[in-house]
Amino acid sequence: MAWNEPGGENKDPWSGKGKDQGPPDLDEVVRKLQDRLGGLFGGKKSGGNEPGGGSGGGGGFGGIPGGGFNTKMIGIGAAIIFVVWIASAIYIVEPAERGVILRFGSYVKMTEPGPHWHIPYPIEEVVKVNVDEISSFTHKASMLTQDENIVDVELTVQSRIQDAADYLFQDQSPEKTLRDATETVVRTTIGESKLDFILTEGRSAVAANIKDRAQALMNLYKTGLEVTSVNMQPAKPPEQVKEAFDDAIKAREDKERLENKAEAYSNEILPQARGEAARVEADAKAYRDRVIASAEGETSRFLAVLREYEKAPQVTRERLYLETMEEVLAENNKVLLDVEDSNSLMYLPLDQMMKQRSGGGATSQSDSSGSAPRMTQESSQGAKREVIRERRAR
Repeated sequence: MAWNEPGGENKDPWSGKGKDQGPPDLDEVVRKLQDRLGGLFGGKKSGGNEPGGGSGGGGGFGGIPGGGFNTKMIGIGAAIIFVVWIASAIYIVEPAERGVILRFGSYVKMTEPGPHWHIPYPIEEVVKVNVDEISSFTHKASMLTQDENIVDVELTVQSRIQDAADYLFQDQSPEKTLRDATETVVRTTIGESKLDFILTEGRSAVAANIKDRAQALMNLYKTGLEVTSVNMQPAKPPEQVKEAFDDAIKAREDKERLENKAEAYSNEILPQARGEAARVEADAKAYRDRVIASAEGETSRFLAVLREYEKAPQVTRERLYLETMEEVLAENNKVLLDVEDSNSLMYLPLDQMMKQRSGGGATSQSDSSGSAPRMTQESSQGAKREVIRERRAR
């Protein structure tokens, strides 16, 4: 029930009855707070008996009338604030960052990684830019080639910040500028290339060309961006003509396969043909050398005989005649007898003749008048040489 209702024993919470407590004295609370603050800053406590004190007075901090700080406290506070202000200008640039110093919002310089200090805010401020972070985007489009074919191109462009000052102040939106420049460069490059070149071996060359041209535009616009890579996916023809392109690619692969097969056959046949040609050439050179050597030998022999002939013509002539006849009659099996004006005893190798006769190599014939048989059989080699020696002796 309420304190003022009947039976409530008239316990007024503000009268001090009951627990003997009342509402707090606001003047006392303010005085105690002033005493504590004054003690913190080295001032005197305020009281009812001290000057400026009392329950109804307007005492200040530290016993100073009006509640103001003394000069010493103000200097210490100002010094602390100045030190904190100076210390707030110390900053550290991470290895992946660059610090851009701005003085009243205008670019001053760029700092490298490490601890640095600048004039504190609001005079100067530092903006840290991450220059190692790689950003990328994908560009897809259908474009017209040089030979008036449509091709679907998809590529991924990666970039990073190269110049932090240009990135912050030279271009309002460097990323958008890079996207627009990439689209322009891709259309230009694809428009200068033929479809077969783009679909086959020219993909890496096209990507490199796009990268170089895009970087040139970034440098021209001073975006502060560096194009690190351009990865181009395999180009594809539109779906409407994909079947025809597949047939063309298959035909191209068959062509390359047959060319490789022909080249392998050529590599196999050509060495054999070259070896055969080298052998024929070597045989021809050997024959040439042999014929030349034989001719030179015959020439030397003839010159030697000529020198002997000039010394003794008759003897040399007769010797040549005999040697020639010896060579001519060496293989002849006929016996020539020259008995005219000759009293020499002729020797006939009858034993050799009989051997040839018994072997069926000789026959004897008699004429119809019954005269002695006439020798028609061919004689042996020894008989002929004997006749020649006899002729030489004469």
